[in-house]
Amino acid sequence: MNYKKVASDVIQAVGRDNMVAAAHCATRLRLVLKDDGKVDQGALDNQDDVKGTFKTNGQYQIIIGPGDVNYVYDELIKQTGLSEASTDDLKQIAAKGQKFNPVMAFIKLLSDIFVPIIPALVAGGLLMALNNFLTSEGLFGPKALVTTYPAIKGISDMIQVMSAAPFIFMPILVGISAANRFGANRFLGAAVGMIMTTPGLVDGKYWNIFGMQVSQANYQYQVIPVLAAVYILSVLEKWLHKKLPAAVDFTFTPLISLMVTGFLTFIIVGPVMRGLSDAITSGIVWLYDTLGFVGTGIFGLVYSPIVLTGLHQAFPAIETQLITAFTQNHTGYGDFIFVVASMANVAQGAACFAIFMLTKNKKMKGLASSATVSACLGITEPALFGVNLKYRFPFFCALIGSGIASALAGLTHVIAVSLGSAAFLGFLSINAKSIPIYIVCELISFAVAFTLTFIYGKAHKDQLEPEVATTSPIATASVTNSETQVAKEMVAQVADVANEDIASPVTGTVQPLSEVNDQVFSTKLMGDGAAIIPTDGTIYAPVDGEVTVAYETKHAYGLKSDNGAEVLIHIGIDTVNLKGAHFESFVKQGQKVKQGDKLGTVDVTQVKAAGYDPTVMVVVTNTGNYASVDRVNVTEVKHGDNLVAVTIQ
Repeated sequence: MNYKKVASDVIQAVGRDNMVAAAHCATRLRLVLKDDGKVDQGALDNQDDVKGTFKTNGQYQIIIGPGDVNYVYDELIKQTGLSEASTDDLKQIAAKGQKFNPVMAFIKLLSDIFVPIIPALVAGGLLMALNNFLTSEGLFGPKALVTTYPAIKGISDMIQVMSAAPFIFMPILVGISAANRFGANRFLGAAVGMIMTTPGLVDGKYWNIFGMQVSQANYQYQVIPVLAAVYILSVLEKWLHKKLPAAVDFTFTPLISLMVTGFLTFIIVGPVMRGLSDAITSGIVWLYDTLGFVGTGIFGLVYSPIVLTGLHQAFPAIETQLITAFTQNHTGYGDFIFVVASMANVAQGAACFAIFMLTKNKKMKGLASSATVSACLGITEPALFGVNLKYRFPFFCALIGSGIASALAGLTHVIAVSLGSAAFLGFLSINAKSIPIYIVCELISFAVAFTLTFIYGKAHKDQLEPEVATTSPIATASVTNSETQVAKEMVAQVADVANEDIASPVTGTVQPLSEVNDQVFSTKLMGDGAAIIPTDGTIYAPVDGEVTVAYETKHAYGLKSDNGAEVLIHIGIDTVNLKGAHFESFVKQGQKVKQGDKLGTVDVTQVKAAGYDPTVMVVVTNTGNYASVDRVNVTEVKHGDNLVAVTIQ
C-alpha cells in the first residue's frame, strides 16, 4: 500500500479545511469534520485501499485495515499539520458538536439490554412456531397433525413447555442483561427476576404489611417492571459499595440491595410499571386494529428511514411485549413489526440486486452482490449505506415495494410469533397459518422494488458510474469453470497462502460476525471470520507465525501465519478508548509466536463494568486470497480449538 497516496486521496476527498481533528483505532481513521456533506464519497469509494466508510457519533470513519491504518494516519498528520489525537480526545471533540439526545440514549440503552437475550427469545419463538405446525388445523388438512397422529402429542406438549419457558421467565433474562448494562451484579439481577416470577406469587392475593394491602402479583412475561426494579437495584448496590466498610460490604450489600428492591418492587414499582407496560401494548394493538392495512403500509414506507436514524433498535423491547401477549392469550396480539421489517429488508435487497444488474463498476458490482445476499437474510446496512443511498433512487424504490407488501400483510393479518431473521428466512417466525401469504408478500416486496429500480436505472443511466478499467488479466479474462479454478490457484500462489485452520484465541461462546454490534465487523468489511463472547481473559496466538501489529492500547493484535493467513484479533468494541486499562500484552511487533503462546490478557469483568462490549473478533483480513473462509460450526470453544478454516480451493 502506498500510504502517502492513500492519505493524500483521503485528504482531497474530505477536504483539508473541512477537517477538525483526526485519530485512529486498530482498523480505521476517525475524523471529525465541519461538514460531512462536503465529502467526495465517490472518490473514497473508488480508492482501492479504502475498504469502506460510515458515520457514527459525530465521527466520519474510513476503514483502512490493521497495521496499514497507522502509517496512513501518520502520513495524514504530516500532510495536514493536524495535532495527533487519541480516540478519547476525538470522542470529546465530536461530542462538543452534538447535542445530547435523550431519545437516542434511551434507545441505545434498550438495545444494549435486549440484543443479548434475543437468541433465547428466538429459540423459544421458533419452538412455538414448530408447535403451531403440529397443532394448527387446516394447515396440513382439516385436522391438526396431533389429532391425525396422536402418537406425536407427547412431543408437541414437550415442545410447548420448552417454547413457553423463555417468555414465562422473561424477567430473569432481562434481569441478567439489565444488571450487566446498569453496572449491577448480574446474579443479583437474575435474583430480582426470580423473585418477580416465583410460583409462590398468586394474582389476587395480598400481604398485610403494617395495615397496607400489597398485591402478590406475579410478573411472568413482563419486561418494563423488571427493568425498573433492576435499575433501582443497581443504584442501591453502587451506593452501598461506596458507603459500607470492606469487612461487611460482601455480606450486607447484596442483602440490603435485594431486600429493599423487592419491597419497592411489590409495593410501588411493579404495579406502576405493569400498568405502563399494559398501556403501551394496548396502545400499539389499538393503532394496529384501528389503522389496519393502511397503518402497516405507512409503517412499511418509513421503516428503512427509521433504520437510518437508529430508532429501530428500540423495537425488540416492543416486539417482546407483543409476542409475550400473544403467548399468553393467542388473541389479536402478535408481532406485526417483524413482518414489516421483513418486507423492508427484502425490498432494500431487491433494489440492491437491481443495481448489481445495472452497474458496470466492478467494485460496486462486487459490493452489491454481497449486500443483496446480506439484506435478503435480514442485515440491510451494507445495502443501505454501501449501495442504495449512494444512488438514492434505489432506496426510494425499495420504500414503495415495502409499503405495498406491508399493506397486504396487514390486510391479511400476518403476524410473527417469535423474533428471528427479518427477511426470507423469517417464515420460520410466522404464525403457521400465515406462512403462505407471508411468502407471497415477500415476493411482492422483492418484485416491486427490483422492477422499479431496474426500470428507473435503465432510463437514467447517467446516474450510474462509468465502468472502472482494470489491468488484472484474471479479472478481465473470459474463462470456463475449469479455468476459473486455475485462476483461483494462481491467485493463491501469488498471495503465498495455503489451506489452514485458525484456532480460537480465547475461551468462550462463538457467534457469527454478522451479530457483532459494530458494522465494520458485522458487514465483514475487514474480512470474514468469527466472534467470541469470552468467558476467560487470556488471549492466545491462534496460529504459528509473526506478530505484525501489537497496539499500545493492547486491545488488538495482527498476526501473519506461516501459511499466509493475515489474522486480526480485536478485543472488545471501542475498547481503544480504555487506552490500555484492564489489558496486558506479552508480545511485540515482529515477534515470532507459536499457536497457544500467550499474547496478552484482558479483565473482562472490568471492561464490562466500564460499559464496553468485550466480544473478541477474529478476522481473516486477506479473505480475498481464499476460495472460502468458514467459521467452524460450534457454539462453545476453548482456546486452541479450531475456529475458522481457510481454503484456497
